[in-house]
Amino acid sequence: MTNRAADGVDRDSENQWAALPEGIRRQADGYVLQDRYMQAVRLVWDAGRAGDVGLKQAQLIVSMRYEHHGDRVARTPDCPIDFDSLAALAHGIPGRVVAIEAVWDGDTVHDWFVNLLALTEEPVGQKCLATIYWGTAVRALGDADTGGLHPSATAATHAGTALAEHLGVPFHFASPDTPDEEAPRWRS
Repeated sequence: MTNRAADGVDRDSENQWAALPEGIRRQADGYVLQDRYMQAVRLVWDAGRAGDVGLKQAQLIVSMRYEHHGDRVARTPDCPIDFDSLAALAHGIPGRVVAIEAVWDGDTVHDWFVNLLALTEEPVGQKCLATIYWGTAVRALGDADTGGLHPSATAATHAGTALAEHLGVPFHFASPDTPDEEAPRWRS
């Protein structure tokens, strides 16, 4: 259990942060300011193990540093998912686009997200047009109803369907209702 003060500050995280060497704190803050969450967590975890900083606590400490720096963090920009941007990206792909596909992925930083892919022939391949994280989707959808779906799935379906119609190719999303990295692909 954390030692949370009346003002909501996690005193344990603050104390563990203060106990880290200055060089580690400076490097971790550098990672935070560059929006490199995983590198910051790894550094704090590695350097703090001797002081009983586990992975969960390292994540709390780094999250606290993100809050501390606020708008100064150079956030990784959202991939554009508006029609004009996606169409420009699709038209710039070498080879003939034969399908647009939405595929689930996930990680410890962003949880579940959707990659919007253009599948090509001649040469056979795929090109990621956009990675649609929760925040990206919420900003793009505004007040639109998601129908109970994950916002990333809703945004990918809207954007992917419009782009596929424009290109005259099929749109494939095997599992829009449930995040599933093992869902069948349009082609294996």
